[in-house]
Amino acid sequence: EHRPDVVLMDIRMPEMDGLTATATILDQVDWPLRIIILTTFDPDEYVFRALQAGASGFVLKDIPPEDLAPAVRTVADGGALLDPTITRRLIGRFARTLAVDTDISRRLETLTDRERQVLTELARGAANTEISETLFIGTATVKTHVSAIFTKLGLRDRAQAVVFAYESGLVTPGDLDIGF
Repeated sequence: EHRPDVVLMDIRMPEMDGLTATATILDQVDWPLRIIILTTFDPDEYVFRALQAGASGFVLKDIPPEDLAPAVRTVADGGALLDPTITRRLIGRFARTLAVDTDISRRLETLTDRERQVLTELARGAANTEISETLFIGTATVKTHVSAIFTKLGLRDRAQAVVFAYESGLVTPGDLDIGF
């Protein structure tokens, strides 16, 4: 019986794809096995799926031969490893996401507590009359809050307000009770 410390796994294999194989192998072993995905394919979807499956590394097959052994040692020692091209792409993506998140947070902070409550109800699909009943305020007051929300957040309509509420985390998909 073999008990390897590190497995080099390709993504495309004849019987089972490497991402499924990674998850399957890691579920079946009873020792701290590490898996490095070694492939020619680097779309973000593969990277994320590999990491979700439990891979400790993701490197491209064009890795210089002298860099492969240190990569294996890094992962064997408990480290994580991503190919430099993937790392650069992920850092860029993270930086863009962080900039968007910061902008969304800053914009959300401009709302009063009541406006946030109104936006939450609006994002859940409530009409003005339903919002008024839920929050115990008049319909005209709801309309005033909705208008203030649109102005403060730079939104045109309720659809944009719903998208903003989800993007900001004010409302999450599980928050909506649609009767299923």
